[in-house]
Amino acid sequence: MSTENLPQSPEQPPRKPRVAVVCGGRSSEHGISVVTAGAVLRAIDRTKYEVLPIGITRDGRWALTADDPERMAITDRRTPSVDELAESAEGGVILPVDPANREVVYSEPGSVPKALGEVDVVFPVLHGPYGEDGTLQGLLELSGVPYVGSGVLASAVGQDKEYMKRVFTSFGLKVGPYVVIRPREWAQDRSAARKKIVDFAGEHGWPLFVKPARAGSSIGITKVEDLSGLDEAIEEAQRHDPKVLVEAALRGREIECGVLEFEDGPRASVPAEIPPPEAHAYYDFEAKYIDSTPGMVPAPLTPEETAEVQRLAVEAFEAASCEGLVRADFFLTEDGEFVINEINTMPGFTPISMYPQMWQASGVAYEELVDRLIQAALRRSTGLR
Repeated sequence: MSTENLPQSPEQPPRKPRVAVVCGGRSSEHGISVVTAGAVLRAIDRTKYEVLPIGITRDGRWALTADDPERMAITDRRTPSVDELAESAEGGVILPVDPANREVVYSEPGSVPKALGEVDVVFPVLHGPYGEDGTLQGLLELSGVPYVGSGVLASAVGQDKEYMKRVFTSFGLKVGPYVVIRPREWAQDRSAARKKIVDFAGEHGWPLFVKPARAGSSIGITKVEDLSGLDEAIEEAQRHDPKVLVEAALRGREIECGVLEFEDGPRASVPAEIPPPEAHAYYDFEAKYIDSTPGMVPAPLTPEETAEVQRLAVEAFEAASCEGLVRADFFLTEDGEFVINEINTMPGFTPISMYPQMWQASGVAYEELVDRLIQAALRRSTGLR
């Protein structure tokens, strides 16, 4: 029988890629992650992508959250939380664990689970442990879902400042002096751990910076001027991470540089300089996010210094096997040498954060930056690569 005269069903238009923006999490950087998510949600091109906002509460529940960027801002010096944005106090989002099925399901007690559709790419804007450290990346690898940013290894290396420095040293990058206090050392023989730090200070001088080894956003950091403040500083760091990093103070200018993955590989942005904040002892959490201490973009460097820090930022990106994006932080010492302090594989990403500002000054607007990161993730497969 001929089908020529039968009515033809119109072709369905291709579905737009669905982006799950995941924020919040169990780390002390929960609130800043929500602020970042609000900025990303505002910037995503809705004519090009479908968006599914997902939040992880402070106790680890995956929740369906409101697509409402206005409620994700810092208000009265207070950061928002996923608990305030969740559509239900009990409902949970379930990610697929079968690589052949990318459908996300939402479930509430006493109700039939509801399919939310397939997710094509995840944009994880979590900061700190349980999100930026390779744990979420491992889950997404098992699920076979592409995601923005670095993979499991690079995320773990980028989160643990001790091993980050070890990797950089092995690749010939210059790092500052540091010593690590492991949880067992402090718990079993506090006097020996103190002596280790005092000997380190004897070699490199006071003040020292005591910080959590696996945290970010300058949370839990204390500038210690002498031995009297040491115990309190270690206890503050251990509120966020049982492993503590103690660093010598480096005299020099704070220089940052962004790295972004383009189709032909990673490129560096113009660098920025973080001037010493007037109302703070150093560039701490409040200086960064609450008082919004402005950086200088581009940094007032010579052309030779700019080229060198850009080269080193890309070298750090490659040394840690990063993907997508990185912010690399350096000190430019008084003798003209760049010393790398750390990298962030998911740096602060609000429009006032340094990473987007550096790319804005490099000709990549915030909306384009978000789009390039999503496109880079869609180009990559999960698994070994």
